[in-house]
Amino acid sequence: MRCGVGAKWNRRAAGLFLISLFVLSGAVAKAASSSGGSGKGAELVWPLPPEPPRIKYLWTRTSGDDYLSSFSLWLKKLIFGPETTYRLKQPYGVAADGRGRIYVADNGLGVVVVFDEAKRKVSFIGDSGTGKLWVPIDVKLAADGRVFVSDAAQKRIFVYSPEGRLVAAYGKAGELENPAGIALDEERGRLYVVDTKKHQVLVYGLADGSVTSTLGRRGTGEGEFNFPTNAWVDGRGQLYIADTMNFRIQIFTPEGRFVRSIGRLGDGPGQFARLKGIAVDSEGHIYAADAAFNNFQIFDQEGQLLLWVGGPGAGPGEFRSPAGLFIDGQDRIYVADRLNGRIQAFQYLAAPGQAAGQK
Repeated sequence: MRCGVGAKWNRRAAGLFLISLFVLSGAVAKAASSSGGSGKGAELVWPLPPEPPRIKYLWTRTSGDDYLSSFSLWLKKLIFGPETTYRLKQPYGVAADGRGRIYVADNGLGVVVVFDEAKRKVSFIGDSGTGKLWVPIDVKLAADGRVFVSDAAQKRIFVYSPEGRLVAAYGKAGELENPAGIALDEERGRLYVVDTKKHQVLVYGLADGSVTSTLGRRGTGEGEFNFPTNAWVDGRGQLYIADTMNFRIQIFTPEGRFVRSIGRLGDGPGQFARLKGIAVDSEGHIYAADAAFNNFQIFDQEGQLLLWVGGPGAGPGEFRSPAGLFIDGQDRIYVADRLNGRIQAFQYLAAPGQAAGQK
């Protein structure tokens, strides 16, 4: 996606946008899925041939039923009926630990649902007792397995052990109004918390859970925000903020200096209507989910559009109000498909001769 390939994609993307970006991207997904996009038969990829594929659809998760065989699922429904109590309802935040566990902050269910791909089972965090969640929004994972969850209703950040036991809580009374997206920078000992109603980012020290600094205020200038939502920290410590109602991504250095913004209001190339989840892959490409356009767009570090994925619908590679977005160390992309009540996973396909995850 870089250099010549990226430029080629961008020229192609700009032309297609003039035809109508989001209608066409939905048609692309439907055309591919009709030929086997569910994972059975032809692969669902973007862009379509003859262009080299760069994104591939992998799978969808909605509940523990996804791990059952056809016979087991039939038998379960025969005995217990069709409903599953832990089917995803309104997933927003998503994260993965690189060992087959996907963590989903579902504010409809009021818990973090953990899909264990290796053990093929589902478990929960914050479903009862001390540390019970009310309205979880985002989830991030530390290297030691701790799970950080923002709760908008309780106005706190809860920290759980790998086993799901509450070990800490950030946010004193009056400190947070509406904590939403969170991002970890363990190298510098920081937790970034986006407060949507305060229009700023609070920086907590991981050592003691106290606020060490804040970033931004309400406004439209550089380093100012208007109802920001999500956050990401890349491998260099750069901070990315979804400045949602300013219709842009803002990028900052680890020291908090403004670098650049990407996007503006509109339906043209690289524009946004309801920006939500953001993430960065191993090659520095920036991914941004838009809940109004029902897709995610991919940019280079200079803000040039490379590709978009998705469109409105309920099929593979389609979305209804996508929210949180996460990319793991193998460049697998996880999207919280909020109103479809599911997580969709994709794979970034590196250029020929370059392995996924290789910088």
